[in-house]
Amino acid sequence: MPVLPGPPPVEVHLKRSARTRRFSLRVSRLDGKVTLSMPARAREGEALAFLRGHEGWLRDTLQAMPDSAVRPVGIGSVIPVEGRTLVLAPGTGRGLRVEDDRLLVPGNPATAGPRVAAWLKVLARDRLARASAHYAGLVGRQVTTLALRDTRSRWGSCSPDGRLMYSWRLIMAPPAVLDYVAAHEVAHLVELNHSPAYWAVVSRICPDWQAQRGWLHAEGQSLHRLRFQD
Repeated sequence: MPVLPGPPPVEVHLKRSARTRRFSLRVSRLDGKVTLSMPARAREGEALAFLRGHEGWLRDTLQAMPDSAVRPVGIGSVIPVEGRTLVLAPGTGRGLRVEDDRLLVPGNPATAGPRVAAWLKVLARDRLARASAHYAGLVGRQVTTLALRDTRSRWGSCSPDGRLMYSWRLIMAPPAVLDYVAAHEVAHLVELNHSPAYWAVVSRICPDWQAQRGWLHAEGQSLHRLRFQD
């Protein structure tokens, strides 16, 4: 991974694509990740020259981002779980548990972030499986498999054969938001498009979907700013 030297150094992810005709730089507003897209046959040296030529723009863009663009998670951090705010605190025993407004994390504090992420993924799978089965029953369809990813461009997806994929970070959103995303994806088992017929299915099984989608547009990015691993 190329690194742009200077105060501070900037890691740059190179992305080759047969569809890309020219060099371009992008800075994710979610976590500050810098991506340099380049034609498939372009030389890395050309990409680095392009990067140096746009260093001023890149550093200005990074500096303009809020300091809270990325929030490392560890003991003392505050995170949302099913829409509820919890403070990470040292715990005893072997497993994580919720006690009042605290999430107790036993073991080495240095590994708290990854342990919390693993705990959230288990919780997310359970909640999303139940929500998906519920909505699938309402539309008379069946879910074949369910997978969790840490996707940034979408909260979920559905394939024609009944495979569903969700972002595990949905478990940090309010339960009604998670339910809406499940309903949204399950509705694709009936209509694999975004036609009026599709939205009629969503409205039937999740009448308040517009409010939940509004929450995702307004607050969803904050869920991606939490970094659970170094």
